[in-house]
Amino acid sequence: MTDNNTNTSRDELILERSADLRFLTKGSSIFFVGIGGISMSGLAEISQHSGFRVAGSDMHLSHRTAYLTERGIPVYEGHSADHLVDFAPDLVVHTAAILPGNPELKYAKDHRIPCVDRASFLGYLTKNFERVINISGTHGKTTTTAMTSLILIESGQNPTVHLGAELDAFGGTVRMGIPHGLLVSEACEYQRSFLAFYSTTAAITNIDYDHVDCFSDLDDVIDVFAKFSEKISEDGILVVPAFDPAVAQAVRLMPGYREPLGLSMPRIVTTGKKGDVFSVTGNEPDVYADNITYRDGFPIFDVYIENSFYTHIELAIPGDHNIWNSLTAIACAHYNGGNAEAAKTVLSRFRGAEGRYSVKGNYHGATVVADYAHHPAAARATLAAASHIPHKKTWVVFQPLTFNRTEVLFDDFVSSLLPCEHVIFAEIFSDREINTGTVSSSMLADRINKLGGHAEFYADKKDIRKRLNELVGEGDLLLFLGPEDIREMADEIVKE
Repeated sequence: MTDNNTNTSRDELILERSADLRFLTKGSSIFFVGIGGISMSGLAEISQHSGFRVAGSDMHLSHRTAYLTERGIPVYEGHSADHLVDFAPDLVVHTAAILPGNPELKYAKDHRIPCVDRASFLGYLTKNFERVINISGTHGKTTTTAMTSLILIESGQNPTVHLGAELDAFGGTVRMGIPHGLLVSEACEYQRSFLAFYSTTAAITNIDYDHVDCFSDLDDVIDVFAKFSEKISEDGILVVPAFDPAVAQAVRLMPGYREPLGLSMPRIVTTGKKGDVFSVTGNEPDVYADNITYRDGFPIFDVYIENSFYTHIELAIPGDHNIWNSLTAIACAHYNGGNAEAAKTVLSRFRGAEGRYSVKGNYHGATVVADYAHHPAAARATLAAASHIPHKKTWVVFQPLTFNRTEVLFDDFVSSLLPCEHVIFAEIFSDREINTGTVSSSMLADRINKLGGHAEFYADKKDIRKRLNELVGEGDLLLFLGPEDIREMADEIVKE
């Protein structure tokens, strides 16, 4: 552990990600600093289900912390060393958002209580399941994880599930299955978190340049996805899209990480449409879609696995990207006990996790949709999906997420939103950066207008609502794209 220097950085309070947490036994006590977060609240619940004694703290109480309290997990409001004195934990788990000087982490350090970050602890949990499906990728993780889980549940597999968003079917972000049996979890690359996760089946939905605060360029992102393969079991499976060149490059790099560890490559299962070719092998996809058509903007297609007809799918969510998400989910489920009839049934009624193309209701006769499309590629995919839905005009309310992402990907944001009939910008949202003034949403609006587009910027959300009241009409489509901060407006105006 660290010394008693009160200026110790946050990183020094974290055990190495390879840290051995086998000192934890059934009944050990774990304290979660920042327990109200989407991932942390889920991990707290899974920990309780696994036989640990659990408590936690958060600056802001919420419906998630209230739910944990109902389940018998004590939640303290605010951060104080007294909470650890009261609970006496064997381990402290904290989010990456906790700042140096946090009194609970300082107390743990001073009293030599082991501390790990959220990703390290999730990595520890993955090693305690017989089978683990980790679904990674720049986009589509939540949707694909939810699809995979629901297919497996419908197939009678009873998995434990860890999601990065709330799902109505679970009543929250997690589902408790057979203890230590099958775990299905999102695997996020941010801060290289997923490098701690053990997999028997892993998936990469796609690779784009994102999280510019921790990756220098696309090659850096590709490299970390290649390294992600280190913890896939030798008899495991890696599911990848046949058509994504960045994913193909990551696969080419994987032997360089596995061979020094004495590991052969896992089985590669590719997905795509009929006729695609995976450049690494020169082969067509193992799991592919054929006879793709659309009904009112929703994809319909046949699925083949290893050239044999598997099932017919009629999606209840729009967009070609959701064809690829569903193929990845079908592949992950199929090789873990899922069946074709379950896939057909689940995907015909799956309407997305919270914040992923969620139809909220109506406003002035327009259909209101909220989507966590905070990256240019995600915005393009959502706008393309929406274009197939019957409607009159499309109005887009967009809020960029983080200043550094907006600055580095500025031109890409402009090109992705330029084709919009009309886009209204809210100011950039960030809860982990200082605004240096070098980039803003008004700059995006100005650039789009100079290039012939139609964009507006309002610093106050009240003015956005006034403007929507003037613009939106019967039969229109109103999209709220970005973080929860702007998606909440979709719920608010529907209530009106």
